[in-house]
Amino acid sequence: MDKKKNMKIRRHARIRAKISGTKDRPRLSVFRSNKYIYAQLIDDETGKTLVAASDMGTKVGKTKVESAKEVGNLIAEAAKVKKIKTVVFDRGGFVYAGRVKSLADAAREMGLVF
Repeated sequence: MDKKKNMKIRRHARIRAKISGTKDRPRLSVFRSNKYIYAQLIDDETGKTLVAASDMGTKVGKTKVESAKEVGNLIAEAAKVKKIKTVVFDRGGFVYAGRVKSLADAAREMGLVF
């Protein structure tokens, strides 16, 4: 395994050791691929995904950062419908910059607290 991938796995394990989601305060998990960005609200006690959103199929003429903002808005709106106000943020070992940061900022602007 190359060094970059190994460091990401170690970062993610370090983050996950400290945080866990509950039904009242689920974990906002972010996954970023080269093409898309995905977000989920997860209840770790039951192992169920409560809400999910991604930018798959909505990338017409938008930058990746703009798409990440849209996903942040979508996940926050879906959380409002489920009456979820507070979450624990799990950046998934990704650096808190660029698309991950814009998703988090958009979710905060829509009313999610973390």
